[in-house]
Amino acid sequence: MSSPSRPAGVTPPVAVVLATVSFAALAIAALGVTALVLDADVIPVRGLGAFPGVIGMLCAIGAFAGALAWGLRAVPPTFLAAVPCAIGAYLGEVFGIFVGALVTGADPARGAAAAGSVALGWPGAVIAAAALLAGAFGVLLVRTPTDRAHWSWESEDD
Repeated sequence: MSSPSRPAGVTPPVAVVLATVSFAALAIAALGVTALVLDADVIPVRGLGAFPGVIGMLCAIGAFAGALAWGLRAVPPTFLAAVPCAIGAYLGEVFGIFVGALVTGADPARGAAAAGSVALGWPGAVIAAAALLAGAFGVLLVRTPTDRAHWSWESEDD
């Protein structure tokens, strides 16, 4: 009895790496552009510095990669695997901002206010949307059959 074979796309570990890099780039760019368009800070609590945002993004990236690696175990993976990626990245960002604020020595109430403003405001939605898109990209990489590039005149039957 043979096990079902994987689709002819890239391997799941490669897809996780490519999708995770895509998520990080897309999330950072989307947060920056949205903040510029709305003329609003991503973390509106004053005095925290950049460290909570960095820790939040690192936690979001880690949660995204873990959720996508878990979702790509299915043969073939379904696009619904992008939903846990979005939830994980969203929760990772919120948790990381709170932890990052505490590590900087801020009052826990200020850390909770920063995490809450991201969770309930536009930054949380931007992170979740970027993770949903990048998660679907990761699944697409695994599901799409690939072959080496070749020109039409390279066929064997000539």
